[in-house]
Amino acid sequence: MKKIGFIGLGTMGLPMATNLINKGFEVTVYNRTTSKCQPLINQGATIASTPREATHYTDVVITMVSNDDSIRSIYYGEDGILDAVSSGMTVIDCSTISPELVKQLAAEVNKRGAHFVDAPVTGSSPAAIDGTLVFMVGGNADIITNQSDIFDTLGKRVLHMGPNGSGAVAKLAHNTMVGINNLALVEGFSIASKSGIPADTFLELVQLGSAGSKAADLKGRKIIDHDFTNQFSLQLMLKDLKLASSLTDSIGVPTPMLNLAKSLFQTGQSEGFGEEDLSAVVKCYEAWIGHTIAGKPLQ
Repeated sequence: MKKIGFIGLGTMGLPMATNLINKGFEVTVYNRTTSKCQPLINQGATIASTPREATHYTDVVITMVSNDDSIRSIYYGEDGILDAVSSGMTVIDCSTISPELVKQLAAEVNKRGAHFVDAPVTGSSPAAIDGTLVFMVGGNADIITNQSDIFDTLGKRVLHMGPNGSGAVAKLAHNTMVGINNLALVEGFSIASKSGIPADTFLELVQLGSAGSKAADLKGRKIIDHDFTNQFSLQLMLKDLKLASSLTDSIGVPTPMLNLAKSLFQTGQSEGFGEEDLSAVVKCYEAWIGHTIAGKPLQ
């Protein structure tokens, strides 16, 4: 089996690394907060003290961290990945970062004789746990095929978007829609709730009607129950919308709905909901209508 270095054990990275270990891959893990490595060590993983150490003597390195700054630190920092990348190795970045940075990383990895693939995911933490993620991938098609055993362990589908950077662009376009769709759900809930329509009945209507969406299926019950346990955080949603906004500015695409969504999630962040699930943006609307979507008084 391949030797894999896995860097970043957050909400998504931890279950992904777990699935690789359970499949029999030899996995070395690194995380800035070392305590997050312990569950994987108990399952047979090796712990590395630096990203460079996690990269040494591996066939594939996978990175899954939160933002551009973290990626720069992991790749370019002292004892970073690039210090240990060697010819023939494959580096797979599953983070959601700017397409510009993806292309820089690809160039750095390629000039060392290794291969780079940008492979952000969709599916949130439940899909990471179940191994049913969908990968949107940028890079050489043959290299992607060579890593099909890894992708098949972690997900249910791999969609090749084009050359390096295409995966990152696809993810930002996709998450623009995710943010907008979630706000559409919240806004519909608010209209119905303010008018006295039971939230459960309205959600049933949405799921049966033309307004049905993944947002309704994944977040509708969480909104009604005020269950904001984190599957994908509000602050990460805001980060992705900011990246998407920068991208659309650079390519000259007008995005009025993206700009509004970014503003509303920024409001949620400023109200202190950033570390909760992105569905917590509903609390902004509840403050405006004066009660919860389920009709309960605000606490």
